[in-house]
Amino acid sequence: MTSLAVGVDIGGTGIKGAIVDVASGALTTDRIKKATPEGGKPQDITAVVKEIIGELAPADDVPVGVCFPAIVRDGKTMSAANVSKKWIGFEAEALFEKELGRSIHFVNDADAAGFAEQQFGAAKGKDGLVIVTTLGTGIGTALINDGVLIVNSELGHLEIEGHDAESRASFAAKERDDLSWKHWAKRLQKYYSTLEALLSPELFVVGGGVSKQYEEFLPLLDLQAEIIPATLRNNAGIIGAATLAARSVSA
Repeated sequence: MTSLAVGVDIGGTGIKGAIVDVASGALTTDRIKKATPEGGKPQDITAVVKEIIGELAPADDVPVGVCFPAIVRDGKTMSAANVSKKWIGFEAEALFEKELGRSIHFVNDADAAGFAEQQFGAAKGKDGLVIVTTLGTGIGTALINDGVLIVNSELGHLEIEGHDAESRASFAAKERDDLSWKHWAKRLQKYYSTLEALLSPELFVVGGGVSKQYEEFLPLLDLQAEIIPATLRNNAGIIGAATLAARSVSA
């Protein structure tokens, strides 16, 4: 397997990219971050990704992985979380490959983050069902069972008490409603308790930028399963997308 790959992580508010050593999961360049264009339309987002890859300037033979906040099926985005609804049913991978002038590996953003945590982070070597969640603009989820990634889980959109879960329990919801850590933890408790009742995981891993402040809210949660912070945090999507791209080339 090639040792270097590019990872690009597209989110509702920011787009990040770096070159990754896929043997170790370490970034070999500084992370480049740019704002997600207002409205999140396909051509606008693609243009920003092209800028980031241009600044990273990888060799032509370096694999490129792109992760995106949507269900991804055969290169199509089948949903759209915190981006334009124009992505729904859209041939996204084909557009990126056309605009970038190279093949890419295209994957759901939470799946990329979960895969990275399983390979290099908090979920490494864990048996049974692990649920990796990313708390940010929305809530992303990845299911990993005995080391195998189960794609497109999208459990941030569970309906709980009549609400889309991420609309109440994401970090963006905490900021929007100006919640204290204690009050936000009450919403998180409902969310994680619902996941636990449905799926009985062995472990929850909590990622996203807010995970670096895990001591403010994780100790407030009462669950049967262990719940721990992610170790790769906001780099997980980049690392996972790059590693999956390298593996797809070697397969």
